Amino acid sequence: MDIQQRIREVLRSEAAAIQAVNVTAAYEQAVLALRDCQGKVLTTGMGKAGHIAHKFAATLCSTGTPAAFIHPGEAAHGDLGLVAKNDCIVALSTSGKTNEIIEMLELGRHLGLQTIIGITSHPDSRLRELSDVILDMGIIAEPCPLGLTPSASIAVMLAITDALALTLMDLKKINKHDYGLRHHGGYLGRRARIDNERG
Repeated sequence: MDIQQRIREVLRSEAAAIQAVNVTAAYEQAVLALRDCQGKVLTTGMGKAGHIAHKFAATLCSTGTPAAFIHPGEAAHGDLGLVAKNDCIVALSTSGKTNEIIEMLELGRHLGLQTIIGITSHPDSRLRELSDVILDMGIIAEPCPLGLTPSASIAVMLAITDALALTLMDLKKINKHDYGLRHHGGYLGRRARIDNERG
């Protein structure tokens, strides 16, 4: 086995999946919905998609949009109480069929959940039916030799959520001072403070 070649193949596969994303008007609708949300911005996902959803919430927080991750499994045991009237949620699921997510979104509507933005791949999914805005990932072939391990699909989710967060940041005109107030620690916080002092 040529290990270096195999690594190149995986990287090419993930890059190609990201480049194949069809950016439609739905992406603009999603950014504006997040900007105009009158309640809380929430994110959710199960498994590896959940890790991306958690990271998305963290990126939103540091770039001027307060957000929180809600675990769909824990939602069934009381965490659904985080959902309230006029909230907006971004739900990540490649299949769009994950039971915990579907149940959480259906019950969340009873608590006043206003906008559901679904990020998904499969054309036949309940998530598409439940969502107000759908961001289609396209049909993705995983480079895993079994075709099972989420990798290219997760790279696409990460890229899409980063694009949403950074576009929203631009729209809100978040500057280095604003950024430094939210991310004051570590290397990035130091850079923001130094740049602010120089400015």
